[in-house]
Amino acid sequence: MTTHHPVAIITGSATGVGAATARRLAAKGWRVVVNYTKSEAEARETEAACRASGADTLLVRGDVAEDADCRRLASAALDAWGRIDALVNNAGVTRFAAHGDLDAIGAADFQRIYAVNVVGAYQMVRACAPAMKRQGRGAVVNVSSIAGVTGMGSSIAYAASKAALNSITLTLARALGPEIRVNAVCPGMIEGRWLREGLGEKVYEAVRERYRANAPLRRAAQPDDIAEAIVWLIEGAAVVTGELLLLDAGMHVAVPL
Repeated sequence: MTTHHPVAIITGSATGVGAATARRLAAKGWRVVVNYTKSEAEARETEAACRASGADTLLVRGDVAEDADCRRLASAALDAWGRIDALVNNAGVTRFAAHGDLDAIGAADFQRIYAVNVVGAYQMVRACAPAMKRQGRGAVVNVSSIAGVTGMGSSIAYAASKAALNSITLTLARALGPEIRVNAVCPGMIEGRWLREGLGEKVYEAVRERYRANAPLRRAAQPDDIAEAIVWLIEGAAVVTGELLLLDAGMHVAVPL
């Protein structure tokens, strides 16, 4: 078993930011674990794209809300390649609901969103950290959201979950150093299927145009924009840990309307 190619596990990597990150790392010579829960066809497409770059891959179905699945993801990488160099906690769920409608979401919504977005990320770190510690180095990137900073986003439960993920990022950066660096990216609007399906076509187009009009950089992000930052936090950023990197085209400093 050779170990000269670094190994990354990317949760929720069938589509969007996760898929873009998997493709970028594969093109740079990484071995990649592609993970999905429901989107098997898209996950296979992502895996095929990674393999087309010459990368070794594993395709592993698993729900990060289940600790056994998290441990199975880590074990799959270790059994195949003997190491884990990077973990990207990208898996996430939401429930689209107006913040002012307090009856739109309930305890079950909070529990499922937290189970994936917060507990799942923690469980994945717990499953992967021992291998990284043994190697003497590793990197974790949590895919959070500007919603966790501003209290905005698809629902109150989602925003709260991303704020919790940001807090976990800071705590784990302290707890897992010096061997493991832990950072988070906090995207603003990302163009693509996730928001389009959640908002509906008409609302999505209106939100996108309003975002473009108000963000200082006059654009929303593409999945590959976020993936580029994630790869930098993994491969570069040698003295960066505990950082919440805002990737929102400057919307957080936009002049209020």
